[in-house]
Amino acid sequence: MISQEEKGNVIKVDVVSDIACPWCYVGKRRLEEALKQWKGAKVEVSWHPYQLDPSMRSEGMNRDTYLTNKFGSVNRVEEMTNRLVEVGKTVGIDFDFGDDWLAVNTLPMHQLLNVARKEGAGNEMKERFLAAYFEECKHLNNSETLYAIAEDFGWNKVKVDAIINDQNIAEAVKSEISHYQQRGVSGVPFFVINDQYGISGAQPVEVFLEAFQSASPIELKAEGDSCDPMKGEC
Repeated sequence: MISQEEKGNVIKVDVVSDIACPWCYVGKRRLEEALKQWKGAKVEVSWHPYQLDPSMRSEGMNRDTYLTNKFGSVNRVEEMTNRLVEVGKTVGIDFDFGDDWLAVNTLPMHQLLNVARKEGAGNEMKERFLAAYFEECKHLNNSETLYAIAEDFGWNKVKVDAIINDQNIAEAVKSEISHYQQRGVSGVPFFVINDQYGISGAQPVEVFLEAFQSASPIELKAEGDSCDPMKGEC
C-alpha cells in the first residue's frame, strides 16, 4: 500500500488493452522492460479492459475464418502473423497462430480480471491469459480451461462461475471500456501516464522511459503498432 506522503512521487500508468490483442502482449513486455531499466520514482501500473470484438459469438471462431474476416486476404493475414512472430521473439513471446488457435469473446476474462485487480493479482492473471491465448492456443471460452487457470490464483470453480455470471461485474467492465472510448481510445494497447500523457501502441522501451521522465500535458507522443477495430487493422 502506498502512503499518502508517497503518492506525489508515484508515476501512475493506466494500460487499456484486450486479451485478444497480440500487440497488447508485446506492449506489456516492452513496458515491463522499461520498468526494469527505470531508476526514478515508483511506477504503479493498472490494467483496464477493452474489447476489439464485443460481438464475438460465445463459441468462438477458428483462426482462418476470424483473421480473414477481420483483416482481409490470406496473404495479409500471413504477413501480419509472420511479423508478430518475429517481433514476439525480441520480447520473449512465442506466438502460435496454428490451426488450434481460437478467437473468443473476451468479456468473461475481463470480468475475472476485474476481480483479480481488486485482489492484487491483475497483472499476473493478465499475463496468464495472454500466454494461454497466444502461446498455448488454449480455448479461453472453455470453462475447464478457465477453471485450471483460476486455480493457480487460489480460485475454485464456484468463484469463477459466480464472477462470470455476475451481471454487475459485466456492466462495470463495459462501463470502464466506454469510459476510455469516450476519452478517445480506439485502438489498443493504450497507455496513460499520470492521467496526462498518452502513448498509443506497443512502443519501444525508450518511449516509455521518456514518458516516465516527462511531465508534459496530455498529448499523443507517438503512434506504434496496435489493434484498431475501426480500421480493421492489427
